[in-house]
Amino acid sequence: MPRGLIVLIAAASAVVTVIGMRIFSPILGPVLLALTLTMAVQPIQTWAQRRGWHPWVGMVGALVTVYAILIGIAGALVISTGQLASVLPDYAESFNEQLDGLRTVLANAGVDAEQIRNMLSSLDIGKLVDVLSTALQGLLGVFSNLLFVLALLLFTTAGGMTMGKRIAFVTRIRPDIAFALTTAAQGTRNYLVVSTVFGLIVAVLDGGALVLLGIPLPWLWAMLSFITNYIPNIGFLIGVIPPALLALLEGGPILMLWVIVIYSVINFVIQSVIQPKFVGDAVGLSTAVTFLSLVFWASVLGAIGALLAVPLTLLVKALLLDIDPTTRWMNVMISGSVEDTAPTDDTTEPDTAGSDGEAAGPADHPPPPKK
Repeated sequence: MPRGLIVLIAAASAVVTVIGMRIFSPILGPVLLALTLTMAVQPIQTWAQRRGWHPWVGMVGALVTVYAILIGIAGALVISTGQLASVLPDYAESFNEQLDGLRTVLANAGVDAEQIRNMLSSLDIGKLVDVLSTALQGLLGVFSNLLFVLALLLFTTAGGMTMGKRIAFVTRIRPDIAFALTTAAQGTRNYLVVSTVFGLIVAVLDGGALVLLGIPLPWLWAMLSFITNYIPNIGFLIGVIPPALLALLEGGPILMLWVIVIYSVINFVIQSVIQPKFVGDAVGLSTAVTFLSLVFWASVLGAIGALLAVPLTLLVKALLLDIDPTTRWMNVMISGSVEDTAPTDDTTEPDTAGSDGEAAGPADHPPPPKK
């Protein structure tokens, strides 16, 4: 078959696949979220089995951990959203004062009164409330299928009890596939660990700064900073808008400017200078590839796609590049540095011994197959 025809068929298949994923995104998004969370807590099950405990102990431990995280975040967001809804109407008078000040500034600048009226006629406190509410509802939308995700986690963590044996079997039969899957799983865990650590640092610093500035609901905005830290490159922009708007209502343009400046300094240094280095080392993706993956997965799966952009890209990379030794050289084209993709001489066999013959989970890397 001509190479050009193969390329066309592959491209057409990819387009059909993406369209299908977008159509079924309300179902596919929660499924992928559950699988990602299962990979994140898989080491708990592996650790429990290595201790000689029954596999059910590790399964329950992993399930309780991820349930506590999801329910805690969703509950905090719901409570905080209710508090925000009760606070915002109190700022109606402040909002009108800000509009009057803006009218005065525009009039002094020589803008015609009719033009000022046309520009500001569409601005009201209700529109501002909608902006703040939409930002939080976007986050709540990730947890809108919470019961579905919790049910999926019950089954995926149950399957994780025998994941070690499955990987060990695949390693014997198809070592290339086992290597690709375990590489994707380990990369996902590394990424989640790095993002969680830096997210906590950013949340504490942002929340503390908002407390000092006297911004209402500071820890709600700190939680928003933590969650948006999982969104590569543009998460900071999403996280700064609500507290900046609330600062405008609370203390005027100067206070809003202080919020923006402090957020910019904290988040630029941590998220744009320090964190990308650690993320690149952890997952082997360049900043450009990370940003493109964000745009792609957000357009396909929505908010969940934005949060899972890097893990999903790692999975696709594993299935398309890492699975075949002849295509692994392409990793150097998407990696953050050439050293990240340099071949190693690591031929250590994976530890597949566990309790009662249970093999270790995918936290253990099988070595790349020898050629």
